[in-house]
Amino acid sequence: MASAWRRLGFYVCFLKSKLNGGPDIISRGRRVIPGCARGIYSATGTWTKEYTLQTRKDVENWWHKRIKEETCKISEADKSKPKFYVLSMFPYPSGKLHMGHVRVYTISDTIARFQKMRGMQVINPMGWDAFGLPAENAAIERNLHPESWTQSNIKHMRKQLDRLGLCFSWDREITTCLPDYYKWTQYLFVKLYEAGLAYQKEALVNWDPVDQTVLANEQVDEHGCSWRSGAKVEQKYLRQWFIKTTAYAKAMQDALADLPEWYGIKGMQAHWIGDCVGCHLDFTLKVDGHVTGEKLTAYTATPEAIYGTSHVAISPSHRLLHGHSSLKETFRKALVPGQDCLTPVTAVNMLTQREAPVVILAKADFEGSLDSKIGIPSTSPEDASLAQTLGLPYSEVIETLPDGTERLRSSAEFTGMNRQDAFLALTQKARRKRVGGDVTSDKLKDWLVSRQRYWGTPIPMVHCPACGPVPVPLQDLPVTLPHITAFTGKGGSPLATASDWVNCACPRCKGAAKRETDTMDTFVDSAWYYFRYTDPQNAHSPFSAALADYWMPVDLYIGGKEHAVMHLFYARFFSHFCHDQKMVAQRAFHKLLAQGLIKGQTFRLPSGQYLQREEVDLTGSVPVHANTKETVEVTWEKMSKSKHNGVDPQEVVGRYGIDTIRLYILFAAPPEKDILWDVKSDALPGVLRWQQRLWALVTRFIEARASGTLPRPRVLSKEERAEGRKLWEHKNSVISEVTAHFTEDFSLNSAISQLMGFSNALLQASQRVVLHSPEFEDAVCALTVMAAPMAPHITSELWAGLQQVPGKLCAHYAWDAGVLLQAWPTVDPQFLQQPDVVEMAVLINNKACGTIPVPQRVSRDQDKVHELVLQSELGVRLLQGRSIKKAFLSPRTALINFLVQD
Repeated sequence: MASAWRRLGFYVCFLKSKLNGGPDIISRGRRVIPGCARGIYSATGTWTKEYTLQTRKDVENWWHKRIKEETCKISEADKSKPKFYVLSMFPYPSGKLHMGHVRVYTISDTIARFQKMRGMQVINPMGWDAFGLPAENAAIERNLHPESWTQSNIKHMRKQLDRLGLCFSWDREITTCLPDYYKWTQYLFVKLYEAGLAYQKEALVNWDPVDQTVLANEQVDEHGCSWRSGAKVEQKYLRQWFIKTTAYAKAMQDALADLPEWYGIKGMQAHWIGDCVGCHLDFTLKVDGHVTGEKLTAYTATPEAIYGTSHVAISPSHRLLHGHSSLKETFRKALVPGQDCLTPVTAVNMLTQREAPVVILAKADFEGSLDSKIGIPSTSPEDASLAQTLGLPYSEVIETLPDGTERLRSSAEFTGMNRQDAFLALTQKARRKRVGGDVTSDKLKDWLVSRQRYWGTPIPMVHCPACGPVPVPLQDLPVTLPHITAFTGKGGSPLATASDWVNCACPRCKGAAKRETDTMDTFVDSAWYYFRYTDPQNAHSPFSAALADYWMPVDLYIGGKEHAVMHLFYARFFSHFCHDQKMVAQRAFHKLLAQGLIKGQTFRLPSGQYLQREEVDLTGSVPVHANTKETVEVTWEKMSKSKHNGVDPQEVVGRYGIDTIRLYILFAAPPEKDILWDVKSDALPGVLRWQQRLWALVTRFIEARASGTLPRPRVLSKEERAEGRKLWEHKNSVISEVTAHFTEDFSLNSAISQLMGFSNALLQASQRVVLHSPEFEDAVCALTVMAAPMAPHITSELWAGLQQVPGKLCAHYAWDAGVLLQAWPTVDPQFLQQPDVVEMAVLINNKACGTIPVPQRVSRDQDKVHELVLQSELGVRLLQGRSIKKAFLSPRTALINFLVQD
C-alpha cells in the first residue's frame, strides 16, 4: 500500500512540475522530489501512517502561515454575502497572554472560520485596551514611560497570538492609547456634554490610597477594596466628572427583553440596573427666601404625585453637609444626630416651581444607593408619618374612583389624568426642560469617569474663570497627552505638573484658562471600540454610519463573565447614545457568549500562603507541605502568578501543538463553564487520540484509492449498499447536530463529541465500502470539513491528501481549494423527507429484547435515548429496579445496549 501511495505522489508531483514548466528529469531516489514546491506529507509521496509528535510539528509548521493568509481577507465591497460580526473582548497589553486569552480567542476564531465556510462575510477584529493604571504603575516601577512599556507589550502579545494560529482581521487593529483612537473618545465625550449627559459635580467618592485615584462604585468589591490594588477604599469629597448613565436605564432595561438568553447575563444586567419605576428631579436651594446658587437632585418612585411634595430629604452623609457647599454650616447647625431634623433651607422644584423644606433624616442609609429623596405623603406612609411628626403641610393628590382607578387632583395640567398617563407626561416634560425626569431605579448611580492619573484619555474640557467649563472645539481634537518622564504615583494627577499643557486660552472668550487635568476611566475607551472596528481608519468621524450599519449589531460577543456587568453595561449605554445621536441605526450586541474561567490547581497553607506544586508532598492520604508537614488545602482557582497555578500558553503549545490545545479548550467543557486545567484528564488524551483516528481514517482511504483499483459503486452488494446508506444517514444527522451547536447553543464540546462518534463509525466501515462507496467518500470529506474550524492545521493536511486521491466520486467539493475554503456541509434534502421516528433496538447484556420508537432528532443523544427507554413500557417491564452499570448507544445501527447487574 505504501509503495502504491509513493507512486501516486511521484506522478502527481511529476504532473504538477510539467504543468508549471518544471524540469523533465525527476529524481525518484530523493525524499523531496524536485519540481514539487511543497515539503509536507500530502505532496512528497511519503504519507506516514501514524500521527506522531514529529508529524504534528511538520503539519503545523507547514500550514500555519498558509491558512492564516487564505482565510483572513475580507472586503465590504462584496455586499452579496450576508455579514457576521464575531467580537472577542480585546485584551489589556500586559505583555503576556494567559490561558483565559487563549480560550476566548480560540472560541472566536473557531466561530469565525465556521461562519466564513457558511458563506458569510466575516470580521473577527483585534485591538488593545491600552490605557490604564497597570501600565502606569509598571512604568513607575521600571522608570519607563507607559507608552514605551505598552507598545513593547503589544508587540510581544501580537506575536503570541500569531503563534496560536488565530485568524484575526488585523487590518482593523485598534489601540486605545493612540491619538487616532482617543481623539474620537474625546469627541464622544463632547457629544455627551452637549447632550447634557456629561457633567461635573462634587461628590463623595471612592479613593484608592495606593493607586492615588478615584474609583467608580463598580470598581469597589463587596469588601470595600479596590478592584486593582486591593487596598481598602477611602471616602473623599471631590469635584468629579460623571456620565449620566441613568438617562438610559429604562431603555437599557427594556431592551434586554429583545435579546436572546445570555447564560444568565441578562439577569445580571437587569439586577444591576434595578427596577426603573421612578426618576430624579432637580431643585434649587433657598435660605430665608434668598437663592443660594446651590442645586439638589432627589429621587422619587412616584413622580406623577410631585404636586403632593411635603419635603425633600437628605442623608447625614450627603455632600451638602461634608463637601465644599456654601450651605454646609447651615445644614450642620440644624443637624441633631439620631433625629429627623427640619432645616431652614427650602428646595424649589425646577419643574413645578413649588417649594418644600429640606429635612435631614436620622437614618444614614436610604433605599438602594440614594442619599436624597422627595417626600410625597400621598404615595408613602413613611413620608406621611414624617410630615405629621414635623408638622409639614402637603396636599393629597391621589384620588380613587369607585371602579378602583386612581387619578390625580390638585396637580396643575396633570389633574384628571390617571397615574400611568401622568407619570409619562410629567417625566417627558422634565426631560424636555432638562430638570431630570429620566426613568431609572433607586440603586443605579451615574458613572464617575474622572481619574487622577496620567495614562488615560484627557478629558477635553477647559475651565475658564469667566465662562466656566467649556468643551474643546471638535476641530481642535485630539487633546494629546503631554510627554512626562517622572512618575511618582503620588500627589494627584501628573498632568497638573505640565504647566505648558495645563495653561491655555478659553475656546469661548480667549481669556486665560486651564485644561482639565483628570483623565477618563479606561472603561470609556472600551465602551465604544466595537463601533470603531467597523471603520478603523476613518480620520473624519468615529466611524461611518454606512459601515457601522452594515456590520452592526455584533452577531456574537465573546468574553469573560467578570465583564458581564461593568463593561457590558457601559458598552450598551454608548450603543444607546450613538443610536439616539443618529450615528448608527443598529444597537450593539445580539448574542453574548460569556465564557468561564480556566482554573489551575492551587496548594495553600492554613496561613493563606500559596505553595508551588514541587513544595507539596502528595504521596500520603492528604497533601502536606514537604518541609513542615503542615496540611495543605487543594483547590481550583483562577490562574495567577501569585497562586503558582498559571500555565504558559507558549509552553503548552510547544508541547502539544496548536490543534491539540484548541481541541482541548473546546472539548473540556461548554464555553460558559469553567475548565479545571489538568492535562492528565480524559479531555487532552481524548483529543490527541481523535487526531490520530482522523489521520488513520484518511490514511486508510488514501491507501485504498492508491491500490490501483478504481472505485466502482455498482460492485457493492446489497448489504454493503445498506452500510453506505447508514453512513449517509449518520453524516446528515451529524451535519444537523454540529451546525446547530455552532449556531444556537455554542456547545462546541458537544460538536466535537458528534464528530468523534462519526469518525469511529467510519473507521468500522468494511474495506469494499471504503474503496467503492460514494457515501463513505462524502462522509470522510464532510467530517474533515466540519473539523476544520476547530483543528485547522491537521484538517488542511488531510484535505490536501484527499485532493490527490484518484477516481473521486463526489463532485460537489471545491477540489482546487483548501479545506477552510470549502462550503460548510448541508443536510441532503432527501434526509429531511425521512420519517421523524427511528425504531431503536434495545439490548440488555448484549441480548435483543425489543424496540422502541425514538424521535429522529434525539436518536444520537445517549442520555435522551436512555431516558426514553426507561420511560417506555419495555423499559419499565425489563429494567425497573435493576442496577444499570452502563449503557452504550450505537446511532449507526440504531441500538442501545444496557449492561445490568442481576
